[in-house]
Amino acid sequence: MSNLSQVDQVTSLHKNNELQLLCFRLEKNKDLYAVNVFKIREVVKYKGVLTIVSHENSSLVEGLITIRELTIPLIDMKKWFYYDSKNKGKDLRPYKIQREEDEDDIIMICEFSRWTIGVRIYEADRILNKKWTEMEQSAGVGGNGGNSKLVSRTRYFDGKLVQVVDIEKMLVDVFPWIEEEKNEELNKVSKVKTNKSILLADDSPSVLKTMQIILDKLGVEHNDFINGQKLLDYLFSPNTDIDNIGMIITDLEMPEASGFEVIKQVKNNPGTSHIPIIVNSSMSGSSNEDMARSLNADDFISKSNPIDIERAVKQFIGNQAH
Repeated sequence: MSNLSQVDQVTSLHKNNELQLLCFRLEKNKDLYAVNVFKIREVVKYKGVLTIVSHENSSLVEGLITIRELTIPLIDMKKWFYYDSKNKGKDLRPYKIQREEDEDDIIMICEFSRWTIGVRIYEADRILNKKWTEMEQSAGVGGNGGNSKLVSRTRYFDGKLVQVVDIEKMLVDVFPWIEEEKNEELNKVSKVKTNKSILLADDSPSVLKTMQIILDKLGVEHNDFINGQKLLDYLFSPNTDIDNIGMIITDLEMPEASGFEVIKQVKNNPGTSHIPIIVNSSMSGSSNEDMARSLNADDFISKSNPIDIERAVKQFIGNQAH
């Protein structure tokens, strides 16, 4: 799909507060899981070579595969479901996806702002169109030290449960150095002089945690919410002092009310339309940026990048006092 038609398609979905989920299974006839369609470039059958890069049984990376001249790491999603960040040495081999000898691997090619990975699943099912209001936050959110692999859930055509996977969390578990890189960048940011506060919304507990660390390092007061609806409820509550709010940082993809819904409601309300809104998203690249701007967002940062966040905060609320 060309980038531009994708932008139009995503934009129209978001303007209607809708999303598309690709449903899949990790075992035959077992639970249904899902990932937002726009994080997936394609689903392929693969029978090619797997180049082993680590011989550790606890490794989440199965090896490297080459698809259309692109060499990418392959992760078995079922193994990741059994991975525990507190017990990194656990042997994950027994948990891999099982198939018949002669069957091809089924691999989802997932794209993030800077990474492309292959994710092994048992089978892809079908695409589900949903409204963000039909997405429920998963019970595990925030309550289990951010170790949950699932962010939200919804219902399949026949009413069966479909659980949405926190694919950003998977990326951080598989490539811990992404976090280490962030920590190095974190050391470079300096305090911002402001007495305004920031409202922050993201449905991934691991992202919220990273963002909290960055904003604390910048010395900025912030209120955090696990989805767009919770942020809007707070913002439009009679007890909230709007003058105290310097900016909003929001993810795009969230249950109940998406980031686009947040942008729309904030920008269409004369009492709040002056508040700068920064989109913090891992959906890849410029298409997303165009989309956020077409919906009147003020700026766009690639997912939780400390340097980006420092720049945006300084630009929009640095040296602002009441």
